[in-house]
Amino acid sequence: MRAEEIIKRPLVLTEKGNRLRESDNQYSFEVARDANKTEIRNAVEKLWPTVSVVKVHTLNVRGRFRRMGRGSAKTQNWKKAVVSLKAGDSIDFFEGV
Repeated sequence: MRAEEIIKRPLVLTEKGNRLRESDNQYSFEVARDANKTEIRNAVEKLWPTVSVVKVHTLNVRGRFRRMGRGSAKTQNWKKAVVSLKAGDSIDFFEGV
């Protein structure tokens, strides 16, 4: 699997994500559901070559039931990864947010 397929999108719009980024140098991503921690680490280091990853935490987020008019549907399950970077490293993709 390519690095672009493993890292789907960054998660930057939450208060917890902003707090983790500013205080603990941790970044959150939505990743492919079948990706493991080693693949996520290699993908982040390939997409941003100037950073080095210290730790990767992953969790599976269950989809929720949502009302849509008279019916209801379940959103998809997805996987979240919290990546800890070495002190002093940062991903410039998040700086403009």
